[in-house]
Amino acid sequence: MKICKRKQSLGFDDTWLLIIGIPIVSLIMPFMFVQYNGANAHQPEWYRITVLITFIHACVYIFIFRKIFIFVRTKFPLFEDAGKRIGVELILVVLTFLISDPLLAKFCVSAFTKIDSILPGVSMTISTLVMIALVVAIYESIYFYQQLKKSIQEKEELQRENIQSQLEGLKSKVNPHFLFNSLNTLAYLIPEDADKSVKFVQKLSKVYRYILEMSDEKLIPLQKELDFLNAYIFLLKERFEENLRVEIDIPKTRLTDKIIPLSLQILFENAIKHNVISSSKPLFIKVLINEEGKLIVENNLQKKNQIKDSTKFGLENIKTRYRFFSNEAVDVIATSSSFIVSLPLIRL
Repeated sequence: MKICKRKQSLGFDDTWLLIIGIPIVSLIMPFMFVQYNGANAHQPEWYRITVLITFIHACVYIFIFRKIFIFVRTKFPLFEDAGKRIGVELILVVLTFLISDPLLAKFCVSAFTKIDSILPGVSMTISTLVMIALVVAIYESIYFYQQLKKSIQEKEELQRENIQSQLEGLKSKVNPHFLFNSLNTLAYLIPEDADKSVKFVQKLSKVYRYILEMSDEKLIPLQKELDFLNAYIFLLKERFEENLRVEIDIPKTRLTDKIIPLSLQILFENAIKHNVISSSKPLFIKVLINEEGKLIVENNLQKKNQIKDSTKFGLENIKTRYRFFSNEAVDVIATSSSFIVSLPLIRL
């Protein structure tokens, strides 16, 4: 339990780092910063004393600093608190050094009779500060990396959940609204044309099967979305007849590119919702690929005089989902005569 809590606070289990790191530091530091005051700087007794002194310093400082790290990280655990956390750690570490260094020096003087032969002062202080800086850098770097990785994973998971919830919300919104209009059209068709009514039901079944099947799909081939769109257009044409005119011109080479599910259906629905559709003012919708390789959905603009305030849920839903899969933005251009939406095609 203690190991798990320590690992959670420090960001990793430092047991092996302590077991291996302290002896290595104790063996190397004497050669780097501590000098012998006699004729032979490589005298075995001198080396043993300096190694032991360095070992004592390392054990004491590591123990105290680990306590400081654990304490500070319980107060500032978030990735966004890195600046505050490092600042507080440095202040506490420096204060600890200023208090403990004289005490350790006094202890070493009383414990080792040969310590006078080792040059004290600046060299020992530098070696201690280097060791402290090394410890702080190692612990904070590992913790920062772990927090960064955790933050990225949490952000990606949150985005996935958000996208999935938006898609589910979109489906729950599309289904009853679309079903209501389709059933009204079917009720009109049944007494007029039985064969066309059967075909209408088949297309309606295809549309709903698509909506259900793509529940787990984040991206789908453009060909699949167009197959669904053609079935959807058939249902719309039965409702609006020649008052709705659709032109689709997509090169075969782009049919394997990926697109966000239901994006074309949303854009068609928006065009129908916001524009007048009549024999005197037919609605034209074009679907094509522009010179930049983007998928264009364009309709002539003839706004209805009275319409409920738009929530822009559908268009914002498309933009949000695209941001997760593509660096290219969804462009929306409204002129006095047309409304154009360009969707990036994604190639995996």
